Amino acid sequence: MDLEKQLQEIEAYGNEHIGTSSRTPLRPDAFEKGDQEKMDIIENDVRNILETLGMDLTDDSLKGTPKRVAKMFVKEIFTGLHPDNKPKASTFDNKYKYGEMLVEKNITLYSTCEHHLLPIVGKAHIAYISNGTVVGLSKMNRVVDYYAKRPQVQERLTMQIVKELQDILNTDDVACVIDAKHLCVNSRGIRDIDSSTVTSEFGGAFKNEKTKREFLDYIKLNTSF
Repeated sequence: MDLEKQLQEIEAYGNEHIGTSSRTPLRPDAFEKGDQEKMDIIENDVRNILETLGMDLTDDSLKGTPKRVAKMFVKEIFTGLHPDNKPKASTFDNKYKYGEMLVEKNITLYSTCEHHLLPIVGKAHIAYISNGTVVGLSKMNRVVDYYAKRPQVQERLTMQIVKELQDILNTDDVACVIDAKHLCVNSRGIRDIDSSTVTSEFGGAFKNEKTKREFLDYIKLNTSF
């Protein structure tokens, strides 16, 4: 493949928001540097970017921006990259023998598009059917937050949430639907401020049309209080 065609293909992946893997693409040496070393490198890189754009970093409003961005990347919005930050999800025996699906809906989701590093903002809806094990409700929110806090594509995020909960609950009967706005679509490119993206992943019993429909009907319920 010639260089021009390679460049066109790379550009197409970003502009069309296409992912290449269900796993987050990380290098083998991703965690060899500590947080402080990473922040120092990112701070310098952000400073170079802003100076290249012509910004005056001696201005009081800007002089702390490289450090703030570096801290935000490493300590806040991309903490889901490090496995040490994976939430510890204790499970419990389903002693009350609840056998219907459990749905946790409207989980607020903030992520970052890996193609343009712009925000993804939306809601995740999760359901599972216990096979004898249950998990605390807040742990589902924490699983969403963990996988959202990394450069993402929405399809991968949806699949990762389901896979993690399947592993935690030891059942295939897990489903997730995400409805989110991508600022790389809303604020640049086509600049369609009204569109949102919906993705879904259905495992086990949720592949059955009746079970899937029941879950989707629960999502539509008006639960405003």
